[in-house]
Amino acid sequence: MMKSKKGRKIVDHTASYIILTIFALFIIIPVLWMLSTSLKTDVQTYARFPTWIPNPLIWDAYRNFFVLYNFGRLLMNSLIVSGTSLIVCCACASFTGYAVTRYRFRGKKQLMGFLLVTQMFPSVMLIVPFYAVLSTYRLTNSLLGLIVVYVGTNVAFSTWLLTSYFRTIPVELDEAARVDGASSFRIFWNIILPLVMPGIAAVAMFVLFNTWNEFMYASILLSRESLNTITVGILALNSHNHVRWNDLMAASTISSLPLIILFIIFQKYFIAGMTGGAVKS
Repeated sequence: MMKSKKGRKIVDHTASYIILTIFALFIIIPVLWMLSTSLKTDVQTYARFPTWIPNPLIWDAYRNFFVLYNFGRLLMNSLIVSGTSLIVCCACASFTGYAVTRYRFRGKKQLMGFLLVTQMFPSVMLIVPFYAVLSTYRLTNSLLGLIVVYVGTNVAFSTWLLTSYFRTIPVELDEAARVDGASSFRIFWNIILPLVMPGIAAVAMFVLFNTWNEFMYASILLSRESLNTITVGILALNSHNHVRWNDLMAASTISSLPLIILFIIFQKYFIAGMTGGAVKS
């Protein structure tokens, strides 16, 4: 009986590893092919029998990224927009999450319900309202206007995510600090905020992924080439007459690097933040 259970357990684990390996290959193979294509010449790219390892390795596509296409400016635009949106969303979600979990006030349930309802509308449905509001305040065709849109589309879910994490922090910590004479802001800043850093990391990564990879709003709300983000610039390489796949793959590789590096560095905090509010104490 024990051998039967042990054998079944080995089979289950083996099947799980095989399934996970297959799913991992579906993700890894396209990434490896992207890297391989970015190091090929045009002749190697359109060869009848493609090869995985280019010979020789050509770095012209990466040089074209900064010299020929001036993607450095587009990369800076994406950093400005994504970084500012990240900071604003984390700040708003932190203050709101703390207030909702620590204070009683009229309309608290309605506020959280309203934030949830805002996530039910598809992004394409909000383009015209966003454009009308930005036109009223002369924020169209500007990075500030795009930041306002990104904050508006990400702050609701960020608040919900961080609020669930704030609920895992015992209220007794606030009460003990208040007995010692600490003010509400000092309790929030010095005691509670350091404890919710994993949740803030999860919110930051969520906002960063959404804003860095966003294309629709950036392509419609910005018409000046000098203000384009990296996603809009990558699509511009796909012309009607010719597609330079090696340049396109090099641009995609460079665009993916910041997200990959940040996720590797903050992976532990991201996973802890995403699962922190999943279980009630």
